[in-house]
Amino acid sequence: MRDGAGDPLDFHKALKAKKRRKLGKEIMLGLGGFSIVVAAGMLALNWPAGDARPASVGQQPQGLFQQASSPQFAICGRVRRTCVVDGDTFWLDGTKIRIADIDTPEIGQPRCDYEYELGMRATRRLVDLLNAGPFELLTIGNRDEDQYGRKLRVVTRNGRSLGDQLVREGLARTWTGRREPWC
Repeated sequence: MRDGAGDPLDFHKALKAKKRRKLGKEIMLGLGGFSIVVAAGMLALNWPAGDARPASVGQQPQGLFQQASSPQFAICGRVRRTCVVDGDTFWLDGTKIRIADIDTPEIGQPRCDYEYELGMRATRRLVDLLNAGPFELLTIGNRDEDQYGRKLRVVTRNGRSLGDQLVREGLARTWTGRREPWC
C-alpha cells in the first residue's frame, strides 16, 4: 500500500478519460458552430429577394420600369433598351429580363437549323405578346437574378403567364432547372 499517492494506472486512465471528454466537448462545439454557419447560409439563400407581389409595368417598386404607357418592343439590334433578344429574354427600359418559367431555343448559338428556326419563331411571337398590351413582372422563388445578371421574372397579363402561352404554342418548354437539347 502506498501513502495516498494512488495507483499509477488509475491516474493514467483518469487522464485519458479527461482528454476524451475534452476532445468530445471540442468536437461538439465545432459541430455546433458549423451548424450555425450552415443554418445562417441557408437562411440567407432562402431569404426573399424582394417584394413578391406583382408589379405592373409603370408601377414597379423602387422605380424599376417606370413607364407612362406600354412600351413597344422589336427584335434587338445594336441599341438594347427596350427590345426582345430571343424567345425568353428581353430588355425593358435598359434592364435585361429572363423569363423565368420557360426555356426557348437558342438563336445566338443554335446547334441545328431546327433550333434556329424555332427560336426565331419564339422571338417574333414574344415581340407580339409583349406588344399586345400592359403586362406584369412577377418575382418567383428566392433568386432575383441569374448568373448572367438578368432579372428573373414571370411575365403575366390578366393573371396568365405569357411563357405558358409560348409553351402551349410549341415555341417553348417549361423551365425545369436545366437546358434540354432542341436538336
